[in-house]
Amino acid sequence: MLESDVRTLRKAYAEAARESDPFEKFNRAQGAGQVRDPYPGLAAMRALAPVHKLDLRGLLGNARPLLGGMPDEIYTVLNYDGVWEVLRDGERFSSAGYARSMGIVMGHTILEMDGDEHIRYRGLISKAFTRRALEHWERDLVRPVVAEYVDRFAARGSADLVRELTFPFPVRVIACMMGLPEEEHERFHRLAVELISVGIDWESGMRASRELGELFAPVVAARRRAPQDDLISVLAHAEVDGLRLSDEEIFAFLRLLAPAGAETTYRSSSNLLFGLLADPEQLEALRRDRALLPQAIEEGLRWEPPLLSIMRTALVDTELCGVAIPAGAAVSVNLGAANRDPSRWHDPDRFDLFRAPKPHIAFAFGQHVCLGMHLARMETRVLLETLFERLPGLRLDPRAEDVHITGMIFRSPLALPVVFETGR
Repeated sequence: MLESDVRTLRKAYAEAARESDPFEKFNRAQGAGQVRDPYPGLAAMRALAPVHKLDLRGLLGNARPLLGGMPDEIYTVLNYDGVWEVLRDGERFSSAGYARSMGIVMGHTILEMDGDEHIRYRGLISKAFTRRALEHWERDLVRPVVAEYVDRFAARGSADLVRELTFPFPVRVIACMMGLPEEEHERFHRLAVELISVGIDWESGMRASRELGELFAPVVAARRRAPQDDLISVLAHAEVDGLRLSDEEIFAFLRLLAPAGAETTYRSSSNLLFGLLADPEQLEALRRDRALLPQAIEEGLRWEPPLLSIMRTALVDTELCGVAIPAGAAVSVNLGAANRDPSRWHDPDRFDLFRAPKPHIAFAFGQHVCLGMHLARMETRVLLETLFERLPGLRLDPRAEDVHITGMIFRSPLALPVVFETGR
């Protein structure tokens, strides 16, 4: 991270604190509209050393997030091998530090669990994401929801794919999967964003946590009495080796799923669309050959993951890429920088759906690999298939100026203005 990016992010936190709209507040805090491209700075740092010790107190000062337990110093890991090593080794690097940050508003979730506890609870929750369940969600939920949003603008010949599709549809899917009443979907989305904005607005984040619990409670109670075909019913009745989830444990997982399912899918699908729309030849190749969809989705995730970094805590005095890291130190693994490591990918800053496939780390790795990654991939595939079927001649609006991806932590384009032929 260059000093100019740090100054920009510091300004972004200050501006976010004055913003009233929760969606705009969260985006501002991530540097959206201000940090255009952090990758040159990350590459410059990685070229000097794969692991850097940063003084957050000196860099961000009073503009640091307000979460309790925010460290004064942090070790940031920027190369693929280093990130892979941290994520695969739960004996040396723990996720428990999230209990002092997001755990405050979400509750005790698999995000902060390690070892056997994580395995037990992940086994319970994973029952909601089986292959059979995903086939059902695709057929009966995702395809109809995407089609409904496309219906609203298909006859117009133009649209903003962010505001009119990629932003609203994933949260609608998650809310429907949970079985929440339709009249609560908009409130659910707002509360999910306020929840993860707790670092810049403590009171709003804590209030959102309480209100989400109040929103979930009657639905969980009803599903315990009479299960239906939704995710909350699965969680309410799941059992592994005699272990079942309490109401509070279900609330905690739903609080975790709300922003994870909505924010990351919206941003990753938007980023992939931008990569394709910005390169008409690759877009046309994919339009002609849908068999390229899986590798296009993986390349989009590698090239511009929606979330650049996640946290771990060193459990022991250790060494990583030749750098000594003391026990208790905060370690930030930069997924975005790892996915653009030139020692692993040729010309890594270029979006190229024809690139020879190699595993990326957009969904993390190891014990804590993203539980919803198959859902996210399926949603993105359905989105692209629908757009190709319904919007012939889809391309960036030639009148649009400077469309680009932005943000320092969460990244996505602010808008995707497109034009297309009508009649389908």
